[in-house]
Amino acid sequence: MADPRSPDPTQESLWRPLRLLQASMDADIGRLYDERQIDGLKPSYVMELLRLHAHGPMTIAELAESVQRTHSALSQKVAAMREAGWVRTVAGDDARTKQVTLTDKARRVVGRLAAEWRATEAALAELEAEIPYPLSRVVADIERALERRSFHDRIAGKLAEDPGWE
Repeated sequence: MADPRSPDPTQESLWRPLRLLQASMDADIGRLYDERQIDGLKPSYVMELLRLHAHGPMTIAELAESVQRTHSALSQKVAAMREAGWVRTVAGDDARTKQVTLTDKARRVVGRLAAEWRATEAALAELEAEIPYPLSRVVADIERALERRSFHDRIAGKLAEDPGWE
């Protein structure tokens, strides 16, 4: 438990190592893109690009639902992907929607991206086989625990005991 007298509670973090690990792994994937001269591609764009390739143009809302993100978060990501030249947006069926489509630049590399996705999943399976408690099992176990008591309720309970929240 964090020391309540600490002036900077962020010095302690149980999840920071996981975030740093994911960032390091994403950086390694990014290096693979750089080695193949796939400029301006972020690993965080790949799921959406592959989804658009597999299913064709979608509205931002449809794509957000497809990848389990909020509309707001995906709208921001689509804007960044559009600026980087991976997607374009066109008016949808009504003035409130936009269809997201792949650009020629994205279509030229989508086969490589699918290959990278498969290789990444295989490498993750290999890693999980090397460790005694696979991360996918950790995630499933945490999800089950959160079904019993939500993260919100757990945090709210801790805050009720902390005079700093008053």
